[in-house]
Amino acid sequence: MISEQHQRTLSSEKDISAFWQANPCGDFQVGGLEERFGDDYDRFFSEYDAFRYRREKHILGCLDRVEFGGKRVLEIGLGQGSDSEQIIHRGGRWSGLDLTEASVKRVRERMRLRNLPYDELKVGSVLQVPYPNNSFDIVFSHGVLHHVPEIRQAEAEIARVLRPGGELVMMVYAKWSLNYLLSISVLRRMGLAAMVTLGLKGSGIYAAHVQNARKEGLFRYLRMENFVHRSTDGPDNPYAKMYGLREVREDFPDFLVTRAYKQFMHAPPLPVSWVPLERAFGWHLWVHLRVKKN
Repeated sequence: MISEQHQRTLSSEKDISAFWQANPCGDFQVGGLEERFGDDYDRFFSEYDAFRYRREKHILGCLDRVEFGGKRVLEIGLGQGSDSEQIIHRGGRWSGLDLTEASVKRVRERMRLRNLPYDELKVGSVLQVPYPNNSFDIVFSHGVLHHVPEIRQAEAEIARVLRPGGELVMMVYAKWSLNYLLSISVLRRMGLAAMVTLGLKGSGIYAAHVQNARKEGLFRYLRMENFVHRSTDGPDNPYAKMYGLREVREDFPDFLVTRAYKQFMHAPPLPVSWVPLERAFGWHLWVHLRVKKN
C-alpha cells in the first residue's frame, strides 16, 4: 500500500514531469524545435547553443572552474544538452539523467549528430537515481534542483551515488537577487493586479497569468508561496524554490559548501542585463559542494 506521503511525492513529480515534457527547457526561446526547425536537429542545436551562451555568457566560464577531465560525471536535468556537450569537450566521462522522454530524446540525437562519446543516458528521477552507490566523481545540475519539492530525498540520492569526497556543482535560483526581491515580489505582482483590476486581457505570457489569476482568485494567485512558482519558467510551472546559502545548507545536510557565487543579472521587465551587480544581485546562484566525510 502506498503511503500518503509517497503518493504526494508521486503526484508532484508527475506534475513537474508533465510540465517539462510539454515545455522542453529553453525550446521556446529560439522558436521551438518542431515549430521552426522541423526535424533539423543540427540547426536547432546550433542556434539554441548560440542563443544560450550569448545570453548567459558566464556559463562557459563557470564550467571551466570545474575539473571535469577524466572524472565520471552525472548530469541531472539535461535541457537541450548544451552543457552536456561542453562537459564532454572538457574531458568528463558523462552520463545523463532526465525526468522527461522529450529531453532524453533530444540529447541522444545531439550525441549522435555531434559524434560525442558518453557512458549512459537515461530517463529517471533524482528521487531514485538509477545507479549504484559511489558511482560518480561529480554530479552537475544547472537550473534543475530548485524544481524538486522533495529536495531532501534528492540530496540523499545525490550523496549516495557520489564517491567519497565527490563534488556536487549546481545552479539554483538566488533568493537574494534583484529578480526575486524587486521584479517578482513587487513589480510583476503589482502589474498583474493592475491588469486584472482593469479588466485587461494581456497577450502571450501575460495573458496566461491573467487567466490563472482569474481562475484561482487574484489574492490567492499573488501569494508569494504560489506566485514565485508561476514567475519562474512560465505561468504553469508547478514548483520553484529560491535559495540563499542558508537554504542550501538546510537542504543539503550531507554536503559542505566549498564555493558559491552569483551570476546573470536578470529581472524582467527591468532592462538590467548591463548592470555590473551580479555578485550581489545576480539571479543564478552557483554552488560547489563536497560530500561530508563519514
